[in-house]
Amino acid sequence: MTLFVALAIGVVYGVSILLLLRGSLWQLLVGLGLLSHGAHLLLFAGGGLVASAPPLVAEGATQPAAGSADPLPQALVLTAIVIAFAVLAFALVLGDRAAAKARTDDLDAYSGEPG
Repeated sequence: MTLFVALAIGVVYGVSILLLLRGSLWQLLVGLGLLSHGAHLLLFAGGGLVASAPPLVAEGATQPAAGSADPLPQALVLTAIVIAFAVLAFALVLGDRAAAKARTDDLDAYSGEPG
């Protein structure tokens, strides 16, 4: 299972880097989304890929039972998903405005000069 997840992370990162290096603005934005998904998988895999009980605290206890999952990687992944969604939404709007102003989505044709 760990080998499969490691290969999946490598493939997602590889495809995202390939798309980031393309000349199209929209391919760059898809690559940015895939890069964030690769980071989410990496954070999730870093927490350990074991089947365990949910980290729920029983009534009267002060901590979860032994052998339960670590909630910290799950919280980090959830936070990273929310942040990545906000960044990707901002990048999509910014890319749409840039493509509309330049009348092309080719990054090499866009000079960035006002006017």
